[in-house]
Amino acid sequence: MAERGGRGSGHGSLDKSITLPPDEIFRNLENAKRFAIDIGGSLTKLAYYSTVQHKVARVRSFDHSGKDIDNEPLYEISVQEEITARLHFIKFENTYIETCLDFIKDHLVNTETKVIKATGGGAYKFKDLIEKKLGLKVDKEDVMTCLIKGCNFVLRNIPHEVFAYQKDSDTEFRFQTNHPNIFPYLLVNIGSGVSIVKVETEDKFEWIGGSSIGGGTFWGLGALLTKTKKFDELLQLASKGQHTNVDMLVKDVYGGAYQSLGLSGNLIASSFGKSTTADKEFSKEDMAKSLLHMISNDIGQLACLYAKLHNLDKIYFGGFFIRGHPVTMRTITYSINFFSKGEVQALFLRHEGYLGAIGAFLKGAEQDNPNQYSWGENYAGSSGLMSTSPDVYPMQRTRSGTFDMLEMDRLERPLVNLPLLKDPSTYIPDTVDLTDDAMARKYWLTCFEEALDGVAKRAAASQPDSLDAQERAEKFRQKYWNKLQTLRQQPFAYGTLTVRSLLDTREHCLNEFNFPDPYSKVKQKENGIALKCFQSVIESLDSLGWEERQFALVKGLLAGNVFDWGAKAVSDVLESEPQFGFEEAKSKLQERPWLEDSYSQWLERLKEGPPHKCALIFADNSGIDIILGVFPFVRELLSRGTEVILACNSGPALNDVTYSESLIVTERIAAMDPVIHSALRDEKLLLVQTGSSSPCLDLSRLDQGLAMLVRERQTDLVVIEGMGRAIHTNYYAVLRCESLKLAVIKNSWLADRLGGKIFSVIFKYEVPCK
Repeated sequence: MAERGGRGSGHGSLDKSITLPPDEIFRNLENAKRFAIDIGGSLTKLAYYSTVQHKVARVRSFDHSGKDIDNEPLYEISVQEEITARLHFIKFENTYIETCLDFIKDHLVNTETKVIKATGGGAYKFKDLIEKKLGLKVDKEDVMTCLIKGCNFVLRNIPHEVFAYQKDSDTEFRFQTNHPNIFPYLLVNIGSGVSIVKVETEDKFEWIGGSSIGGGTFWGLGALLTKTKKFDELLQLASKGQHTNVDMLVKDVYGGAYQSLGLSGNLIASSFGKSTTADKEFSKEDMAKSLLHMISNDIGQLACLYAKLHNLDKIYFGGFFIRGHPVTMRTITYSINFFSKGEVQALFLRHEGYLGAIGAFLKGAEQDNPNQYSWGENYAGSSGLMSTSPDVYPMQRTRSGTFDMLEMDRLERPLVNLPLLKDPSTYIPDTVDLTDDAMARKYWLTCFEEALDGVAKRAAASQPDSLDAQERAEKFRQKYWNKLQTLRQQPFAYGTLTVRSLLDTREHCLNEFNFPDPYSKVKQKENGIALKCFQSVIESLDSLGWEERQFALVKGLLAGNVFDWGAKAVSDVLESEPQFGFEEAKSKLQERPWLEDSYSQWLERLKEGPPHKCALIFADNSGIDIILGVFPFVRELLSRGTEVILACNSGPALNDVTYSESLIVTERIAAMDPVIHSALRDEKLLLVQTGSSSPCLDLSRLDQGLAMLVRERQTDLVVIEGMGRAIHTNYYAVLRCESLKLAVIKNSWLADRLGGKIFSVIFKYEVPCK
């Protein structure tokens, strides 16, 4: 395996061959069920499916019959073991294939399959070795079929998979919004030669062209010209070269631009043109760069012509020639832009190296087809996209033994778009792109670093009976710290960096070390306290006149949203002032000028318009937020004749209310309130899960059951509550129906940036354009 000596100890060490020992590379190998392998000329990509046993937090109502429940907990909390499915993808150099196969053999306990699916040019070369080492029969699959299956899979399941490369931009990688329909597209695979495939549907594709002038030509000619021994050495030379010293440009022929033909003076007129006229030696770097431009321009022109011929505007490039190298991506991008006049996009994939392995795996998994599920990238177990800059960790590409990993977890049910999105193809969940905004990135990374010790402390405290809780909490702290340092150097490592991705990575790391719900006891206590206040809050609201009540309901919604343990300003108050409650939160709110204009429009809508048919409400926090803020608002809508769908997280995150907790809370409220009781009985109030376990909200990845219900009930109002759901995400989301976005700014820096003060409120009432 990779050298263990000299392992990096600093937080900034990113060389995976140094920082990852074998047992962290081949994770969950003892539970591996199925294998696939893609062996190229230099790299081996291994895929395997395994089951993962981890802890989950469960809640269950106590049997309160005949008991005094005032002094008892609201519900029972238990931690149970659950088995879920995970896909593992590992990439390593062929140099290490024998050692890796030995490791797999030694740690493979029981595998359900006796066959390993294989693809790639090296599958035949290493067939006997694989069968001997693993005792599995090698079943070879067609290379292009596997590539296309793999490409479809990542395009469908990884939101920040696709990027355009912009070397001269402040942001090196520009990630694309996932389009709800990934077809049709052009896939150009550049290996020894070039294969160009038009992909029309999941199972319909055709090879429409190619060229023998590809990566192999570049390497072969380059080796002759420069005497390099490795492909990467040649690319490294090219990155330092200046092709204009070797190529003849238009201005070298005409003394400037050729205006009548629209040719700029800096355009290449003849590759290696100066080598035929100048009696001198040319540098290896310049020759390598010239050769790279010649090959890339040829490939770009071919791809562009085929895209135009088939009316396609997206071309995905992959293969050994690409592999995330800046010089290849830059020259391909330039070529496509030039020949298409900007009408066709050159696009690259974060995980293009895994496409063949993923496709081969899918070919062997028809009996439990992974395509019938949705999958999510597990940030805790995945290596990130490395910088292409030679100035950032220059050894990462030249050092042998580099390992790269991708892990994907199977989700319970398929995730789909919210049907009410106006244009799913342009929807972007996140409000701020931290990859692009250096000031915001620095602030939020520091913010998460400073909060880390507190999160680790709470995680350990949530499991007081566990002997190793402190040790696991420290491992969590160290892993998440390392992730944050990686993102400081490489903010694009997992796609577009956002507050949402930082929160999700933290949740993944907590789950990695078996802290499924560190706030479970806090939520249990706060739900119990809030329920005791529910009736008095309702009585107070019912005593108000109609207009006063509408304002009090909105103010209550916002005051409830103050109770967010994910915000440091709030957690500090809640830790130091145990008596801080609903009325104290109301006094904290900075209502104006944020509230006035939008609220008056909302009030007029309630006065003059008919009741909404159905409202979809995305709830945020447990305790006072949902019980004293959201439920009185729900009750008012129900009283107006509006049906309500209340959507809560499928799994825990911070102190957000989960679907299972909402069922218990609603049952208790219904026992106290006839409006809620009747609505539940008559299915006018429906509780659903979002499919998410995040403090933020991605409206393009929601539980399929929720989406179906939204259609069936003809939902015409969406209410999104909370800083994570309505500010960090969805602040600019455009819907096809009326919407309310409400939150309290609980962060001084963010409030200042938005032009307000801490505890200022957001109340956005939006009506779709006709």
